[in-house]
Amino acid sequence: MTTTTVPRANMLTRTRNRDGITSAVFAALLWLCLALICIFLFFVLAVIVQKGLARFDANLVTHQPSKIRPETAGVQSALLGTLWVGGITAVIALPLGIAAAVYLEEYANPAKWWNRAIELNIQNLAAVPAVIYGILTLGFVVRGPVSIGAVVMAGGVALALLILPVIIITTREALRSVPREIRDGSLALGATQWQTTWRQVLPAAVPGIATGSILAMSRAIGEAAPLILVGATTFVTFNPDGVLSRYTTLPVQIYNLVPQDRDAFRDLAYAAILLLIVVLLAMNAVAIWLRNRYQRRW
Repeated sequence: MTTTTVPRANMLTRTRNRDGITSAVFAALLWLCLALICIFLFFVLAVIVQKGLARFDANLVTHQPSKIRPETAGVQSALLGTLWVGGITAVIALPLGIAAAVYLEEYANPAKWWNRAIELNIQNLAAVPAVIYGILTLGFVVRGPVSIGAVVMAGGVALALLILPVIIITTREALRSVPREIRDGSLALGATQWQTTWRQVLPAAVPGIATGSILAMSRAIGEAAPLILVGATTFVTFNPDGVLSRYTTLPVQIYNLVPQDRDAFRDLAYAAILLLIVVLLAMNAVAIWLRNRYQRRW
């Protein structure tokens, strides 16, 4: 070993030690951030469960809201309104979002400027605050050219606009996960592009599409800001009976209950939050089951 190789080896060893210490510190910071987030989430969840279980009974889903007897009141109208608005959101957003994603991923020419402009706008729309979609729906659907008023359909349109970019993006990712060889093999056997997309690509991408769509629906059901703008009433004592009926939803009902000064209203709010969490967890469980049940490994 020469005299010049010894200092060089020592310098290399010191550099590796310094990189190792830096990596350990960085990993410790990541673990600390994760621990803080988990502690905060578990604390919030524990408070909700502790205070919500006292009112988590049959009255919660069988009784209507009441300002006179909040001890026995429920959120039946809000729960059914949530189901109505969620159903309309799914009917509008899922076909449009999936069809748009299939066009952009399977048919659109990425060299065309208008296709690139559409993709760029969809990505930007996914980051737009929810309240903007409420203002847009208020201007064009509730009061503007359509003018159907503050009804269930307006709420569904607002939430459909909100999750449409998310569905398009997640569906495109699911389509991209299908190997190119599947498409080439189908086309080589004489199938048309439509047959290849409908019979080969889409069935293979169903787990990813379903997972993304259900998670997008979970976000829509938990939103309150756009629905308040488009006229979701905070206190409704009747169930919606159609797309043109007045309505409220669970997030809006919770928004109305929390500022009340009586403890009975706040207990009811905690129980409604717990009910909303149960609904969202059920939807996420379905998404995980669909992904694991139909997932294919290429």
